[in-house]
Amino acid sequence: MRELIVLVPVYNEAGCIDAVLREWTTLLDTLGVDYEIRVYNDGSRDRTADCLQPWERHPRVRVVHKANEGHGPTIHRGYREAVAEAEWIFQMDGDGEMPASAFPGFWRDRHQAEGLFGQRTGRQQSGARRLISGVSRAVVRFLAGGGVADVNVPYRLIRARCLAALLPRIPASTFAPNLAISGLMGRGRCRILNRPVPHQGRKTGAASLVKWTMWRAAVRSFAETTRLLWRNRTWHYES
Repeated sequence: MRELIVLVPVYNEAGCIDAVLREWTTLLDTLGVDYEIRVYNDGSRDRTADCLQPWERHPRVRVVHKANEGHGPTIHRGYREAVAEAEWIFQMDGDGEMPASAFPGFWRDRHQAEGLFGQRTGRQQSGARRLISGVSRAVVRFLAGGGVADVNVPYRLIRARCLAALLPRIPASTFAPNLAISGLMGRGRCRILNRPVPHQGRKTGAASLVKWTMWRAAVRSFAETTRLLWRNRTWHYES
């Protein structure tokens, strides 16, 4: 069993995925961690698959090419496949918006909690995205209490046995499983640490959710998370 598996869902990230993987493999090698990075290429339509081809030969990187299912189901699959193979699971996105340089503090403090979550600082958002983020926090706080400050952050280190306990409660088709995980960990009274992580902004490409699609996605994720947390209102994590 490895110490750490890093999950990286990617969709149309040809402009940055090579640099992101170089940054993270260099850092993790320096830390001396027994790790594997798993990249899930979710049916990208650009040159992402070509950019990932050299990484398929890297001893610490596993590349999975799959049909497009969406960000949420891809993350859920990664979690399901990793929980039995590592002590810790770290999930990040492949867009390079949050640097590897913040990770050593997470790794150093990992035994203090079941989950360590980034809290994005310096993030530039549109008014719509700020509203959606605020509503997400309010929904989780109301239904599950405090805990994770940045509830949908794609920069999270979770103890595998805790993740394994709550994953069966989250349907594989869930649009925003990270939102559900944040809520369940709060509901289950898991030990949680929040750590500031600088948000650098996207250097290449564009976010996959835009305009009205973003609002439709927000409504779906709010509805799914509300139902899930209500169904699991008596759940408690036994560490």
